[in-house]
Amino acid sequence: QVQLVESGGGLVQSGGSLRLSCAASGRTFSRYFMGWFRQAPGKEREFVSVISWSGGSTSYGDSVKGRFTISRDNAKNTVYLQMNSLKPEDTAVYYCAANSGRDLMAVSAYSYWGQGTQVTVSS
Repeated sequence: QVQLVESGGGLVQSGGSLRLSCAASGRTFSRYFMGWFRQAPGKEREFVSVISWSGGSTSYGDSVKGRFTISRDNAKNTVYLQMNSLKPEDTAVYYCAANSGRDLMAVSAYSYWGQGTQVTVSS
């Protein structure tokens, strides 16, 4: 089992940057693909990014490609999301999750979720 705790959210102006962290408990962290999702009020949870076990493979949603970077440190049981050039439409609660299925962009493929961290981008 994996327990996840996100941090690093906050209020930032448009064009600014934030770095989210997700700390995982459990010795099996390195066995999971790790993903980031976000959910804005009144909208469905949206795929943001995913990273492979080793960190050698990553994927991004179209809306964040070129602006966000996912990374992980298996020695620290932590996954990161560096967010640059933030826009007001990036405002959402951001969740990290551990993937136990094959469809890396599907919410249903992730078994473990953090509690989320709020990111607010002002215009």
